[in-house]
Amino acid sequence: MRANICSVCSSKMVKNGKTKAGKQRYRCLKCGSSQSRRYALQARDLKLFLDWLLGKQLQRDMRGQGRSFRRKTAKFWDIWPMPPLIDEIHRVIYIDGIYISRKTVVLIATTDDYVLSWHLSESENTVAYMALLRRIAPPDMVVADGGSGFQTALKKIWPTTLYQRCLFHMYTLTKRYLTSRPRLQAGRELLSLAYELMHIDNLQQAQWWFERLCQWSKVWQEFLNEKSFIDGKYQFTHIRIRKAQRAIYSALRKDCLFSYLDLRLTRLGELAKFNNRIEGGVNSPIREMLRNHRGLSELRRIKAVFWWCYMHTEAPLEPAEMLRSMPRNKDLQTLINAFRPHRGESIYPDTYGNAVVWSELHHSDPYPYTTE
Repeated sequence: MRANICSVCSSKMVKNGKTKAGKQRYRCLKCGSSQSRRYALQARDLKLFLDWLLGKQLQRDMRGQGRSFRRKTAKFWDIWPMPPLIDEIHRVIYIDGIYISRKTVVLIATTDDYVLSWHLSESENTVAYMALLRRIAPPDMVVADGGSGFQTALKKIWPTTLYQRCLFHMYTLTKRYLTSRPRLQAGRELLSLAYELMHIDNLQQAQWWFERLCQWSKVWQEFLNEKSFIDGKYQFTHIRIRKAQRAIYSALRKDCLFSYLDLRLTRLGELAKFNNRIEGGVNSPIREMLRNHRGLSELRRIKAVFWWCYMHTEAPLEPAEMLRSMPRNKDLQTLINAFRPHRGESIYPDTYGNAVVWSELHHSDPYPYTTE
């Protein structure tokens, strides 16, 4: 076992009896200070667990094919890494969701440098996004891929924040309707306009692009209004081109295509128009982690994503402090039972900063949580 080091003078400490709780006490022979080393072995095992989870080592390559590793670290699957409350105002925040299964998604918010918060939900919807946004101070601008319900949640929680629709996702949405090689000339021209959208760098280019889009709509209006008799009723003949056109105009009406060119914010520097930071810097490493550890149950995959997010926050705690402060399964169930809303009551606060924070409810004593 590694020798205990005095936190006062950094000298070697020796054993000096037990505490009332039965923990080993240590005493420094140089300065006389006394302390106990709690969670030392568990902290070491937790670090071993996190190194394996976030790394590429396989259990089958460990000594004994990982049997000792599983025995030592099984208890850490009971921990829920919880996101912190973010009161710092950021310039740009990126938001996206990563699906664990068909009905399980983890919504993640990040900056250019680190993860801010995350939220588990059954789908990307307004309520789930509201729960995520409530724990973060409103930024100047948020970049997202246009997930279902996001803009509604944004207007309710961050009404002053500008919304930038990821232009690459806008292009892929258009290509989904038109295919990568449209057969009709109208589709080819519209796909070309969607592609050029990603290369606009100033307001003059944006104005010129919008004029070309209006000209395209005017030229092909009669063509797009053509109808055919299908399945006993008249339908638009070129429905997929119309859907692509409607998607672009819908984003223009919501004023979310050129937020990155807003003069109030660009004075401090360029703003992002793509969601690449979270796609390549968060979602991609998480998917790689899940591939490296194939075979985990759905619950463990969820906790693996939580652990990855927590370890990439601005200031994750040391392993020993994680063990003292992070909730377990039974702790969360106690909180759910204690704070379950009555019929007709809302489970969400009215404004930012009023949400229940785990660190404010957590106590180190062994007694369960109750409300007065």
